[in-house]
Amino acid sequence: MEKTDKRTSILNAAEKLFASQGFEGTSTRQIATEAGANMSMINYYFGSKEGVFMEIMSNRIKGFSLALTSIEAEDLNQLEKLMMVIDQYTRRILDNIAFHKMMHRELSLSQRPEMYDKLKQAMSGNLMIIERIINEGIAQGEFRSVDVRMVIASIMGTITNVVTSPSKITAGSKLDIKIPADREILTERLITHLKDLTKTYLTPQK
Repeated sequence: MEKTDKRTSILNAAEKLFASQGFEGTSTRQIATEAGANMSMINYYFGSKEGVFMEIMSNRIKGFSLALTSIEAEDLNQLEKLMMVIDQYTRRILDNIAFHKMMHRELSLSQRPEMYDKLKQAMSGNLMIIERIINEGIAQGEFRSVDVRMVIASIMGTITNVVTSPSKITAGSKLDIKIPADREILTERLITHLKDLTKTYLTPQK
């Protein structure tokens, strides 16, 4: 139990530091100090700072994968499933903006090819589930025939754009995405927008 707790402490400390300082700005020594561990423990459990980062990302990706698998198994039509995906994915991202921005930066820079490839491979499984939901809707005539991957990119790209450049949405208002109450307002606005946009785009024209 003590080993499990220490391992969890290292992951929690690393996630906090990665989110606030970025991957490059965080050292293994800082992680150890924040976690109340020693550097040999980090090497033992994870092998390196990259190993810690990959463990955090894998846990997040697996968590969303479980949520998607559950949604896909629901006795619902494909539109209802897709609306649930949009709701859950948006909330997951906006509940931890700092970490998502850091992850997005890592993926866009591609400075560590091996880590980048592993992340992309892990994320592709989640994208396939969303793709299946939309394709099934098309096959059943519930959705019109569309470029499925462009639809997914539009949904995810819009969320990332709001997270990385919130001023595009908040300009001229008093809303601040860093304030929890304001972030909840923006989250609901974003979910409503994405659901309306997606539903309108996918609905077959009569």
